[in-house]
Amino acid sequence: MNILGIDFTSRPGGGKPLVCLACELLGDTLTTRTLHKWTSFAQFEQALAQPGPWVAGIDFPFGQSRKFIRNIGWPEAWADYVGQVAGMSRERFRQIMIDYRRGRPPGDKEHKRQTEKIAGAFSAQKIERPPVGLMFFEGAPRLRRAGVTIPGLQQGDPGRIVIEAFPSVVARQFIARRSYKHDSKSEQSIERRMAREELLAGILDKNLQAVYGVQVKPGDLNPETFADDPSGDTIDALCCAIQAAWSWQNRHQNFGIPKTFNPTEGWIVDPTLGVD
Repeated sequence: MNILGIDFTSRPGGGKPLVCLACELLGDTLTTRTLHKWTSFAQFEQALAQPGPWVAGIDFPFGQSRKFIRNIGWPEAWADYVGQVAGMSRERFRQIMIDYRRGRPPGDKEHKRQTEKIAGAFSAQKIERPPVGLMFFEGAPRLRRAGVTIPGLQQGDPGRIVIEAFPSVVARQFIARRSYKHDSKSEQSIERRMAREELLAGILDKNLQAVYGVQVKPGDLNPETFADDPSGDTIDALCCAIQAAWSWQNRHQNFGIPKTFNPTEGWIVDPTLGVD
């Protein structure tokens, strides 16, 4: 099976591209093949349109919390509220998020999805540092238009499957919550470099299979070189690919998504976040 791991950004360009790691899964071996850096959403859309079979793990929130959806009066069905968001300008979406927070008490300004609470992720309403809400705005409507299958959210082309990934969950298995990346050159320290090397050593160790059911094998690309990327985007793309591979292995168990997940919100797919 062809496996893609995609590290997403809300505004791709030469300085911060969308990073896609293409891998091949044979049995329990995930082999790294090619690395792509897309500087526009058009390239991302073209990749989504490529014929399958493939499974992609993409790092951005696919949905919003049910509490937010209900409070703001959007339709609860994922396809319906994402379709509504697709008709907005970026600035209009941003303003909605700002206006919603205004006047609400501390701790009740940005709501987390069930999966974000379990994974320790930021709220999908957050629009700065990091702007994951804008990633949702740019990413979710494109998945909807592409007609891909998103287990639990959208029944589309069965040969093109997309799951929500979150690289930090994989990283914590090996380096806890140590920081291993930063986009700012002034913050790209030797300590973060060492954390990347330790993280990659853990990923390439046989113990990965005990949690994720796969072993990573260097193919046309040597994953050890991913430590050279101080932004951490290539490592994050690898982590997304690992989660996508595990999801495919568990396709007969709802792709690793628990039956109790909220279909309004979506789910981060990872064996450590709860399965049936």
